[in-house]
Amino acid sequence: MAQEMGFRLSKQRKVILEELRKVKSHPTADEVYDMVRKIIPRISLGTVYRNLEFLSSKGLVLKLGAPGEQKRFDGTPDPHPHIRCEVCTAVADVECDIEIPVIPESCTSGYKILNTNVEFVGVCPKCQAARQ
Repeated sequence: MAQEMGFRLSKQRKVILEELRKVKSHPTADEVYDMVRKIIPRISLGTVYRNLEFLSSKGLVLKLGAPGEQKRFDGTPDPHPHIRCEVCTAVADVECDIEIPVIPESCTSGYKILNTNVEFVGVCPKCQAARQ
């Protein structure tokens, strides 16, 4: 797949991608680093950050989070909705069929739409219980 897209899937990229696709927790780069270090002990945090950015730029992973927030990564790159806890920032997939909105070209003000992210914000069950 990677060679078809015009780049090489190095050992580090392959392991990062494989580990990210094993989890549904939408980990931060630091969490991905901890996961990958179990397989490649000498990998640096910088290498993980650079490769996550690269994989995201190639559409192999999703990078989630608003500007100024710590980014989380999703190994499922197909557009799908997420729900985020505004207290602990945990992110989960919305586990039901929801149509992803499509904006007609006549309404984009000349923008070329590259991606659509649907995110719901709430308070997760764990944080709700902690508040009581």
